[in-house]
Amino acid sequence: MNIPTAHRHAMSQFSGRRLAAMMYAMGSDSADISRMPRGGPDASFLDRLLQTGLSEYSDRDDADPNLRKAAIEGQEQVDKIMQHHQPMVKLILEAVADKPDPAILELGAGTGLMSRMLLEQHPSMRLTVSDVDPARVSELIESLLGKHSRVTISHLDATRIDAPDGAFDLAVFAYGLHHLSAVQAAQMLVEGTRVASELLVVDVSRPPSPVHLVRLATLAPFAPVVPFVHDAMISSLRAYSASAIRAIAADAGDRCGEPIAVSVAKVGPDLLVRARRATPPEPTDTTTVPEA
Repeated sequence: MNIPTAHRHAMSQFSGRRLAAMMYAMGSDSADISRMPRGGPDASFLDRLLQTGLSEYSDRDDADPNLRKAAIEGQEQVDKIMQHHQPMVKLILEAVADKPDPAILELGAGTGLMSRMLLEQHPSMRLTVSDVDPARVSELIESLLGKHSRVTISHLDATRIDAPDGAFDLAVFAYGLHHLSAVQAAQMLVEGTRVASELLVVDVSRPPSPVHLVRLATLAPFAPVVPFVHDAMISSLRAYSASAIRAIAADAGDRCGEPIAVSVAKVGPDLLVRARRATPPEPTDTTTVPEA
């Protein structure tokens, strides 16, 4: 089998980095989320083994452009076929059902697939579609989505959102949590609950270790030759457990000086996190009052 050099290089680092991540995590203090295992403060020995410091092709600027493109397009095709975004779209619509013209912020929108679904199913929502990748933002601006009258395209970092307090009824972050370190994830919770009354996060779930091993064993034979399978395997290893998310939320509350209430639940194969401040953010009044 002819395996691309970039694949061989990535997979050759896999075991070493996984072991290094596990050894680093074993000495962690549960209060220090920068050293927390992806399985959470109470992760088992085996669960601590099942994580990696490697990045997906879609996250790597140094990745072969063809591999990166194939990984992104492959995942989008799987999402369309499996309708991965439909449960999230339903949850978003339910969350803003009492708002006649809801203002929604989508963080890490990627290709804008979920944004298009939302606009098709709600007649009046105002949608700010954002991503941290300037290239993706440019593509969104040039797409039909960028020309939609109810859409604003923005270049935003989910950990440093350039928006006033309470600017949105809802912020959503789909399939991006595992891309962040625990410290970045805490800051994302701080920012998401600052700019919106509620934050919805959906991401890859982290199964119990025996089930995780079966998942990884199923993906492993194809990871060296199929870019989006490589990324799916990395995503699984980087996924956070429910206990890890609760620890991250506790840290986020310390950072912003008030508790952040979170609920964590399974939705199909994914993990859903709902977060809000104990005191919802008041919308910032940007109205200019004329001088007398």
